Amino acid sequence: MELTSLPIHQLHDLMVKKEISCLELTRAYLDRISQIEERIKAFLTVTAEEALEQARKIDEQRARGEKLSPLAGIPVAVKDDICTAGIKTTCASKILYNYIPPVDATVVKKLKEAGSIIVGKSNMDEFSMGSSTENSAFYPTRNPFDYDRAPGGSSGGSAAAVAAGEAAFALGSDTGGGIRQPAAFCGVIGLKPTYGRVSRSGLISHASSLDQIGPFTSDVRDLAQILNVICGPDSQDSISAQVDVPDFTQSLTVDIKGLRIGLPREYFGVGLDSRIRAQIQEAAYKLEELGAICEEVSLPHTEYAVTAHYIISCAEASSNLARYDGVRYGLRVDTEDVLSMFKKTRAQGFGSEVKRRIMLGTLNLSAFYYDTYYSEALKVRTLNRHDFARAFEKYDCLLTPASLTTAFKLGEKAEDPLAMYQSNVCTLPANLAGLPAMSLPFGTIEGMPVGLQLIARHFDEETLLKVGYALEQINFS
Repeated sequence: MELTSLPIHQLHDLMVKKEISCLELTRAYLDRISQIEERIKAFLTVTAEEALEQARKIDEQRARGEKLSPLAGIPVAVKDDICTAGIKTTCASKILYNYIPPVDATVVKKLKEAGSIIVGKSNMDEFSMGSSTENSAFYPTRNPFDYDRAPGGSSGGSAAAVAAGEAAFALGSDTGGGIRQPAAFCGVIGLKPTYGRVSRSGLISHASSLDQIGPFTSDVRDLAQILNVICGPDSQDSISAQVDVPDFTQSLTVDIKGLRIGLPREYFGVGLDSRIRAQIQEAAYKLEELGAICEEVSLPHTEYAVTAHYIISCAEASSNLARYDGVRYGLRVDTEDVLSMFKKTRAQGFGSEVKRRIMLGTLNLSAFYYDTYYSEALKVRTLNRHDFARAFEKYDCLLTPASLTTAFKLGEKAEDPLAMYQSNVCTLPANLAGLPAMSLPFGTIEGMPVGLQLIARHFDEETLLKVGYALEQINFS
């Protein structure tokens, strides 16, 4: 029995029945990391000693007969922009190469309280700026299905770790598709919850009005159990929604008769691989066989989403990253005066993509260009939200591709920033609107996974889980 290939709920059952111990399970994952990590490069930091110590404590609790969470003893990888007390958190940037947070992010605290075992911090695009994990300041991560291909980004390390069996689940962050696109490329499930559903306290910001933490899993039931733990209000996060958390596992049913599903025509246009279009249409046919109603719908302002998203996100990044100056923490390049220290620290600490976005954001926020670009992007964002609101007056969720293509080759888009930005065209609109969205694997093309995307109303993750669970049962039946 290969423990690292089993879903979380099966691993939990094995531990409850005392067929395996938490220590055995943790060692199995650490062994898997040691076997394959040199090829995948999913992690920036592996916390083997801490993980084994925590596993021993979980086994002691279970031996005492204590009631434990379904996530107790389950190994997790945490993206390296989510703070972990006492464990290096670098955002895959040289400017934070030695930063050790004093406290845990709220999601990490919740997972620790549930008994999850952190096995390491996963690789990412520097400050979540990228779509391939090639912008990491340390090394690129490789796709477990084909080592010559990208795992997606920005949370490519988290997606690759789950796909390669190096962690039972993982946390990532999503600013414009940073969870869903790598999930699609790596053949795992990735969910961006509603903006504010999961606390961002302890998430190192890229673009504050767009960022959201979410999980990667290999199984929809596992996804529901994780959401039960990480969702909920948080007084430490000013935008945390004061919304009750349901038992998401109650959404796991194949009864979707009468559910209305829209297929936005703008997501199926030029640039979409025709084979992916066929896979999404096949998914729609399968849903109709289960009693759902699938119809075409229009989201007319989708074509402007990429431009609006990058204007807004770069502006917010310019503001958020101003704090990295060599004074308080992270890299410091000592020079003859303070101004030179600021300049040289940022010049040496930030990579080329981060510098590009800081400069674009600063330009967009300047007095001369503010009204021309930034204020117009905010108007487009509002129009994008209105498009979704009108669609959800009739439909319960939307079905789209998660990506225009399957995973591209490493280096293929590295010298073309616009092509890299366009690779997230299917996922960006949900961030602009703050909507929950999920990527689910559905078939393969030439051995590479295809991901479809489901988008629902605000705080309606249950519908995503319901439709995702139905598709999962079809896909594996």
